[in-house]
Amino acid sequence: MTFPKDFLWGGATAANQFEGGYDQGGKGLAVPDLKTVGGVKLARRFTPTVEPGVYYPSHKAIDFYHHYKEDIKLFGEMNFNIFRMSISWSRIFPMGDELEPNEAGLAFYDDVIDELIKNGMTPLITLSHFELPMGIVEKYNGFSDRRVIDLFVRYAETVMTRYKSKVKYWITFNEMNFGAMDHGELTVLGMNPNDETIYPNGAKTNEKVRFQALHNALVASAKVVELGHNINPDFMIGCMICHITSYPLTPKPEDVLKRKEFDLLFAKFVGDVQTRGVYPAYMTTYLKNKDIFPVFEAGDAEILKAGTVDMYTFSYYMTICITTDENADETGGNLMGGKANPYLKASEWGWQVDPVGLEYTLIDLQDRYNMPLMVVENGLGFADELQADGTIVDDYRIDYMRDHIKAMDSAIEKGANLIGYTMWGPIDLVSAGTGEMTKRYGFIYVDMNNDGSGSLKRYKKKSFDWYKEVITSNGEKL
Repeated sequence: MTFPKDFLWGGATAANQFEGGYDQGGKGLAVPDLKTVGGVKLARRFTPTVEPGVYYPSHKAIDFYHHYKEDIKLFGEMNFNIFRMSISWSRIFPMGDELEPNEAGLAFYDDVIDELIKNGMTPLITLSHFELPMGIVEKYNGFSDRRVIDLFVRYAETVMTRYKSKVKYWITFNEMNFGAMDHGELTVLGMNPNDETIYPNGAKTNEKVRFQALHNALVASAKVVELGHNINPDFMIGCMICHITSYPLTPKPEDVLKRKEFDLLFAKFVGDVQTRGVYPAYMTTYLKNKDIFPVFEAGDAEILKAGTVDMYTFSYYMTICITTDENADETGGNLMGGKANPYLKASEWGWQVDPVGLEYTLIDLQDRYNMPLMVVENGLGFADELQADGTIVDDYRIDYMRDHIKAMDSAIEKGANLIGYTMWGPIDLVSAGTGEMTKRYGFIYVDMNNDGSGSLKRYKKKSFDWYKEVITSNGEKL
């Protein structure tokens, strides 16, 4: 195997999906705290207020808030040397726009970070992982209001300064490219779906406002990158892109062209801006032709150019096909699906498994950006079964990860500058898409059900010892 000696192995989480303690330690409400539980055939709802008698999975999640020492010890036992987590903005600034931070929130992350370091891990911190404070949503309509740029910078400066000697790796926004799609308007950009000024006459989406809000978020990200480098020049700050790699379903020229256009709009645009500091010509033309090109305030172009990232990080779970044939078979995916690939098998949730696609993606990204790469989400969600003796046999997860690690190794052999891998959900947590606990990713099983019942007891799965051996051997023993 060719993994470099200093390769970063670990796992990835998000505060809203495993932290819990939604109303403790001075934390304010965030967008996920108003999202109900759903399922494969039941969409989650976003409610204006917490409805009595309705289950909101993020409120308790798996209660990392009270179990963090136990959980981090288990991560250390697997020999993680990196752990990706997010800081909840509303735990630091409960409404998002206070002048002074919530010291109790900062103290909580002090303890978590110190515990990670004590157990041999360097933290990788995401500043915004689908967790905008509801105060920002209700008062400002999220990033559609330029004032939120400076509010985000204030928050970032607070935590980056606090942890400047303990945290090297940072990500500004999780899967920011979802902000280019209608289902990212609330989740990524904080646009209030209940506000008639943004969605008049019962509209469900507002493309013009969305791309203005996305532009403002890109400016905010760039400002934070430059700020972070001033706080500590050794910081490595990255973008984070949901890279849903796609193929044309057929060699039909129209399929090839449509796939290219999808790839540029969804998978490449935001990463291009964050790595190169300019809007690419293809996107400028697209937005101007639709009369939705965002307003650039004085200095925005210079800010984007000065605030380019140091590394490109991304999520990779599956691939989809693109075609002009609307009747082609469908497949599921990470917050969005596509057309099914007849050469691939799908998981229980309809996500097609494609390790070769990861190798292809790494080669493609290295060719395009020529900078350090990190896979910060990858894994298999499955309905694991806890046996009577407390064991969980998850060979299907081991097989999935083994094949994807082999694909990463092959890409490194071909020149990809891959520096780390944090698989998604090293401990079972709440699904972002469905709000379920049934869809499990972890090496550690948590006794928690979709309705919030369960003991919260932790159990090691078979994959726990397997991943420990992978890390200990630096990828040689698979």
